[in-house]
Amino acid sequence: MSIEARLVELGITLPEAAAPVAAYKPVVIAGGLAHVSGQLPFIDGALVTGRLGDSVDVERGYAAARACGLMLLAQVKAAGIPLDNVAQVVKLGAFVSSADDFIGQPQVANGASELMADIFGEIGKHARSAVGVPVLPLNAAVEVDGIFAIRG
Repeated sequence: MSIEARLVELGITLPEAAAPVAAYKPVVIAGGLAHVSGQLPFIDGALVTGRLGDSVDVERGYAAARACGLMLLAQVKAAGIPLDNVAQVVKLGAFVSSADDFIGQPQVANGASELMADIFGEIGKHARSAVGVPVLPLNAAVEVDGIFAIRG
């Protein structure tokens, strides 16, 4: 089954790839790898803001990380890479805006990680970091970047 067919089966529509908010490229391809810049979480057109363990709960953080994962894939497609050419989701980096005592970063990051496994199956399983940070651009609750191995 193609990845596009899998998205339809899962009821997933990818968002439009977001334009960069600063001086960087959304995707850089080098050595057979697509390095995708950190993506922010937009749900129903609105940026998910705030800090986990303060104004944002784990469930909302998980949904925000999932939204970041969708935007990662939208950026890959916008770079002209068919999703069927993804050979492996290599690594995701999840940055979670966290209150001082919040320790649930791995559970939040699972929103993006589980999305990749749901869409790509075994090749969607990846290495990952999930770190708490005091603040993210535009007061985003979560930011996720990724590295994808590309065929051809």
